[in-house]
Amino acid sequence: MKIYLFFFLFIISSSFVFSQETPIKSTPIERAGTSFPPPSEGSAIPTTKSANPFFKAKERTSNLPSEKKENFSMKTGNDLLTAGDYIEKKWTEDKRISEEFRKDQYLGDFKTSGSYVEVLCRDYQYVDGDKVRVYVNGKMIESVIQLQANYTPILVKLESGFNTIEIEALNQGSSGPNTAAFKIYGDQGELITTNEWNLLTGAKASVIVVKQ
Repeated sequence: MKIYLFFFLFIISSSFVFSQETPIKSTPIERAGTSFPPPSEGSAIPTTKSANPFFKAKERTSNLPSEKKENFSMKTGNDLLTAGDYIEKKWTEDKRISEEFRKDQYLGDFKTSGSYVEVLCRDYQYVDGDKVRVYVNGKMIESVIQLQANYTPILVKLESGFNTIEIEALNQGSSGPNTAAFKIYGDQGELITTNEWNLLTGAKASVIVVKQ
C-alpha cells in the first residue's frame, strides 16, 4: 500500500514541474471586422468626407469673391473744384456777361511805314460759334468770320494817314460775350500790337493804324 502511494505522489509532482517548464502556446482570436489587408504598393489612399453636416471643407481662395473696387473721384464733397475741374470749366464757358461789353471798345493807335497790315484773330476762350464782321475806314471787307481756336488772317491794305479797323460782334455764341484775341503784324512781319475784346452783339472793337 505504501508503494502505491509513493508512485502516485511521484507522478503528480513530475507533471507539476513539467507544466512550469514547458510554455503554453495561446491561439489568438480574430475579431470580426477589425482586420484590414495592407495597402498594395502604389495604391492611392482614398479621401474621406465627413458625414458631419456642420463641417464644411475649406474653400479655395481663388473661388472667393474679389473685393469690390470703389470708384475714385477727384470731386470734393463740398463742391470745391480741383485744378483739373477748374481747367475744364475754364475752357467750356466764356467770361460772364457784363454791361461794359455793350460799349464799343477802342484798343489804341499805332504807326507803320508798310503798305499793309495783317490782322489775325481767334476765339481765345470757349469756341462756341462767335462771329464777327470787319470794316476798314467804314467799308466792310469781311462780311462774316467765325472765330476758331486757331488764328484767322485778314489782310488790310493801308492808305496814307489814318486807317480805322473796326470789328463788329455779330453774335455772342452759345456762352458769354463775343470773345477774341487778335494780333496785328506789319508787312515786314513785325508785331505791331496784340490785344483782346469782349463784346455783346452789335458792339465794335476798333484800332487805328497810321501809315507814315
